[in-house]
Amino acid sequence: MAPRQTRMRLYRRLDALVIVSLLVLSASTQAANWPRFRGPNGQGISPARTIPATWSEQDYLWNIELSGKGHSSPVVWDETLIVTCADEKAMQGFVLCIDPADGHERWRRPYAVDKYGLNSLNSFASPTPALDAERIYTLWPGAGQTTLVALTHEGEEVWTATLPPVRARHGQGSSPIVVGDTVIVSHEQDGNSQGLTGVWLAFDRRTGRQRWRYEHLNNDQASYSTPCVYEDRNKQTHLIFTSNSHGIAALDPATGDVRWQTPEALPARVVSSPVVAGEMLIATCGKGGRGLRLAAVKPHADGDAGATEVYALTSRIVPYVPTSIAHDGLLFTFYDGGTVSCLRSATGEVLWSEKPAGRYYASPIWVDGKLVNVTIGGDVVVLEAGPTYKLLAINPLGEKSHATPAVANNRLYLRTFTHLIAIGPGT
Repeated sequence: MAPRQTRMRLYRRLDALVIVSLLVLSASTQAANWPRFRGPNGQGISPARTIPATWSEQDYLWNIELSGKGHSSPVVWDETLIVTCADEKAMQGFVLCIDPADGHERWRRPYAVDKYGLNSLNSFASPTPALDAERIYTLWPGAGQTTLVALTHEGEEVWTATLPPVRARHGQGSSPIVVGDTVIVSHEQDGNSQGLTGVWLAFDRRTGRQRWRYEHLNNDQASYSTPCVYEDRNKQTHLIFTSNSHGIAALDPATGDVRWQTPEALPARVVSSPVVAGEMLIATCGKGGRGLRLAAVKPHADGDAGATEVYALTSRIVPYVPTSIAHDGLLFTFYDGGTVSCLRSATGEVLWSEKPAGRYYASPIWVDGKLVNVTIGGDVVVLEAGPTYKLLAINPLGEKSHATPAVANNRLYLRTFTHLIAIGPGT
């Protein structure tokens, strides 16, 4: 083998080792934080033990009005809470840093919002930011360009990276994530006449330099899914993306090379994000406001050899927008129309299906044996996360919401269209 090829392979292996090491070192820290959409690795699982099932407005730790609207979720690292919003009349977006103890605004960073075509149910502040111990990463989509911005925890801009504009029917939905020393972005496009193709991208989190780029073939069904990480039985780390063009796909986090994909698994548009259920990966797709197919695949023992579909569901309990929860051998799905179901994650056997309240765009989280999710109408539904259906509470927020809840520092954070609410112990 030529010396240059040998060096390149060595560098790729070293990059992979660095990423795995950083993931292991940061795992315990991130367990107490909520650093991305749906918390650690995007799985919606919190170790908190102080979140109540029922409350009233008098129990709020604080309730603040934001500077604009949005559907992004709050993210937290230690005592730094970040949320984005946008004033649609002034076409101004904001990154807000909120004190999680009392809700006062520490700082704000404004950004001009570049108006572009999006679904009326979407917003100009839908991508959830990502955090690590040093930086905040926010994504601002637009018609002329999309901008990925890195800020310090004090609000100083470190770098920006320019991405293509958005040409997706419903606007931007995917959120950035941090994997080791890279920021990963899924930036897919519907078929268009401008020659813009969907891409999955990796940037150096310190400098903003593009590490790798994976370009899609043209597709009329752009994905709005946010990726996650999967570690196989051999401790090999994979980046998991879900899309109509690739189904459930595993990429090398160091190089962006596709290790395997299941292109037949998801025959429609993907909005929900991938779920790790033990050694399986679960994803859904749909169209027209309803889910069409839930696919559960098991990667082969050799991490680069592919995956086998274990089962698939096409019933009315399959979600389209909400991402499901897998915990203790159970899979909990929140169908957009309002039906909540509990399945055995290994087989897809349905244990119960009930409709406790209204419809959902937000995704559920698991905390202290409870499922928590917010209906479109703004009712917080709390269920027992078990094989038997038990509704614990319905807590009204008084305003519509599309945002997924967050938990950090033993507090629950709930975002409506224009407000952010904290429930839990004070300082």
